[in-house]
Amino acid sequence: MSLDTILHASLRPAASRAAGASTALVLMGGGARTAYQVGVLRALATLLKLRIGPPAPFPFQLLIGTSAGAINAACLAAYATQGLDAFERLAGFWALLRSADVYRLNIAPWARLNRFATAWSLSRQARLNGAILDNMPLVDTLHQSISLPGVEAALRQGPLQALAVTASSYTSGIHWTFCHTQADDPFKGWTRPGRRAEFQPVTIEHLMASSAIPFLFPSTSLFVDGRQEHFGDGSMRQVSPLSPAMHLGADRVLVVGVGQPERAGLAGASAPSRRRPTLGNIAGHAMASVFHDTLQADVEQTHRVTQTIRKLPREAAAGLAYRQVDVLSIQPSGSLDALAQQHLKELPAGTRNALAALGMLRGGGGALVSYLLFEPGFVQALIGMGESDAYARKGELLVFFDPP
Repeated sequence: MSLDTILHASLRPAASRAAGASTALVLMGGGARTAYQVGVLRALATLLKLRIGPPAPFPFQLLIGTSAGAINAACLAAYATQGLDAFERLAGFWALLRSADVYRLNIAPWARLNRFATAWSLSRQARLNGAILDNMPLVDTLHQSISLPGVEAALRQGPLQALAVTASSYTSGIHWTFCHTQADDPFKGWTRPGRRAEFQPVTIEHLMASSAIPFLFPSTSLFVDGRQEHFGDGSMRQVSPLSPAMHLGADRVLVVGVGQPERAGLAGASAPSRRRPTLGNIAGHAMASVFHDTLQADVEQTHRVTQTIRKLPREAAAGLAYRQVDVLSIQPSGSLDALAQQHLKELPAGTRNALAALGMLRGGGGALVSYLLFEPGFVQALIGMGESDAYARKGELLVFFDPP
């Protein structure tokens, strides 16, 4: 995030920002990997219940999500009126989720009998639809699981000030943030090079667009500026993931990503290799590149600016129309690629065989699979890692929600 973005967002008139002090939750994208966020938030709910006691209110006023993180954010928004129980409802959503609830393979039965026929059929699907998988099952899943009236109620009754979802336009190349806010009229959105935001009530179509992983899921059309554009995963071209929280007036930001410390060791790359990378290596690297974000740079920049303001004499700081923003970032402590590799056999046989037919499971196939493995073993392992990582940072989380 540029310094200009931080300062401009901070200097905006109060009428154009969400009213009052606001705590934002920013959930990054990553397909099935975002089950990790459920573990972090479940542990957070437990800590807050112990600190505050029941009934504890919902702790976030701003929910901002990208890709599958947008689905998590919308699910929380739908149950925000239930306080901390919203996090258990999110966990319940993931507990019932299976790969078949998210996508399917449209391959004729005869083509499944031969790898070459499978590869030909998938390549034909890709040419026709721009993707090798059909994500229509996710439409039904989201309609059944996410109450849009619940989102409206949370905005109307006060737990939430805004729900924001990001997506990337294949048509214009612009990265859009769609903001559903309490006060529609004062919200005017913002414009930055390559990035825009406007008020739109978040719908299932917005969630489908935000989570349309390139090459795997087809694009979704949305209307912006009075015209139809085709959108894909919001993680693409996401150069400033904290920007929506800043623009919406957040004073504190908890961001949960699904990046990881290292990817190299999966393919046995601890030592230099003379072998060419396999299609699985390349596919995993491509997915990691799509979901690679500038989160850490954003966090560090915000910390630097906030600390600089705090070091100024009180009189000088008081003269600045700038608010301090506290940011806490939590990401996986271990390799999600390696974890997915351990659960590879849980992937539905049809999908596993199809990816194998394309050569995408050789040499580090866990990297690609980690985005598609919506199965209980992998999901619960991710949730467990998220809980463990959150408890390991218990002190930071409690100070974040109860600053001195």
